[in-house]
Amino acid sequence: MKTVILDRDGVINKNPPNSGYVTSWSDFTFLPNALEAIHNLTKSGFRIFLATNQAGIGKGLFTEKQLSIIHQQMISEINNNGGHIEYIYYCPHHPDDNCLCRKPKPGMLYSAAKEHDFEVTEACFVGDSISDIQAAQSAGAQPILVLTGHGRDSLSYFNRSDPKTKMPNKIFTNLYSASRWLLRTI
Repeated sequence: MKTVILDRDGVINKNPPNSGYVTSWSDFTFLPNALEAIHNLTKSGFRIFLATNQAGIGKGLFTEKQLSIIHQQMISEINNNGGHIEYIYYCPHHPDDNCLCRKPKPGMLYSAAKEHDFEVTEACFVGDSISDIQAAQSAGAQPILVLTGHGRDSLSYFNRSDPKTKMPNKIFTNLYSASRWLLRTI
């Protein structure tokens, strides 16, 4: 079974410049070719899930209802462009809450695997941040770094010597180029 888990901000959509949080649909802008990448993965039989930290909820910047509206509109656009997201996992907690779901902890990846009957070790996780890569590595998923969003900063972090975090298995310019590799290899 071909399964890919995607981070949201910085992978599918641009990170907003001011607050750093997408608090409404007007803050949401798809990255170039992200819709096409999701369409191509869907068309080729990939199961696609999202795992996204949404600490803005825990910080009181937006509500779960507002996040739900954003996700409904995002899913609608993805569906209208021939893609399909099977399920969205999000962590609403404040970074200081020490929950089990906030990346770099692998809780969302484990939940997706358990609830949707796949082996997390056979999935790929595409993210733009150090915490995404660490979550993938902790769960045993194949970590893929994209250089959109925080990806370039994350790459410079990995290029420095850090014994705790290994360099991701694959690095791509964006979700579209990662999807092209996934389509050829998996």
